[in-house]
Amino acid sequence: MWRFRSPRISNLVGRLSLIKVSDVKVQHQRCCHSQVSPPPSSLQQTKCDPPPDTLVPRSYIGENVSRKDKNKYLYSTLLELNDSKEAVYGALDAWVAWEQNFPIASLKTILNSLEKEQQWHRVVQVIKWMLSKGQGMTMGTYGQLIRALDMDHRVEEAHKFWEMKIGSDLHSVPWQLCHLMISVYYRNNMLEDLVKLFKGLEAFDRKPRDKSIVQKVANAYEMLGLVKEKERVLEKYSHLFTEEGPTKTHRRNSFESKKHMYLTKEKGRENQSGKALSEEK
Repeated sequence: MWRFRSPRISNLVGRLSLIKVSDVKVQHQRCCHSQVSPPPSSLQQTKCDPPPDTLVPRSYIGENVSRKDKNKYLYSTLLELNDSKEAVYGALDAWVAWEQNFPIASLKTILNSLEKEQQWHRVVQVIKWMLSKGQGMTMGTYGQLIRALDMDHRVEEAHKFWEMKIGSDLHSVPWQLCHLMISVYYRNNMLEDLVKLFKGLEAFDRKPRDKSIVQKVANAYEMLGLVKEKERVLEKYSHLFTEEGPTKTHRRNSFESKKHMYLTKEKGRENQSGKALSEEK
């Protein structure tokens, strides 16, 4: 009988069989899933914990602490640490971990406080850590590092830092920093390096502004046996040893006189233009 059933009935029977098979597979998968699913966690949310969809405010990580207290904490921590580089760097890393911007101003304040306490070794460590982070790369920071290295009896390291970071660009190095390095060389009896630096400045036609620097250079030439060079330097910059030399007061007066002359000329031009307009009318 079933051999002679119509194609439509055969097609319907085939669909029903497929639906039954798919139902069996789904039930099997559900059964397997229920067997391998892990048991519920025994940890329950406490009243102190925030809901899972709630954002934790930044005050949880100490944002409500004032900048003054943070600086005071770091300063006292640096004083209590030993001379281990890893300990100092670790304390500094932890201190800036939650800062949104690098606190360069705060570190400058702390460095000045360390200088007042003559903590030169710690000043060197903090500045080197700043430079390793790519921060504080200014001539002011470089000068502070050189001064700290000199006071920490590490003049050779200061000399190497000068040659590596500063000495190759003498045409734009501030004179204040050049004076500092000349004084460091003079104080540590590094006379050849002193003379080399001064000649390099003269090669760029840069003239010293302080007679004490000229005197140190002249003394260095004399101790090296270069008497003619000493006389040349003293003669070339003799105006710095006299009252007739170009001092700041003289330069200021010269600027004021030029400014007065310029304003007088401008007033004269305005008066002339006013007369011309009245005549045209």
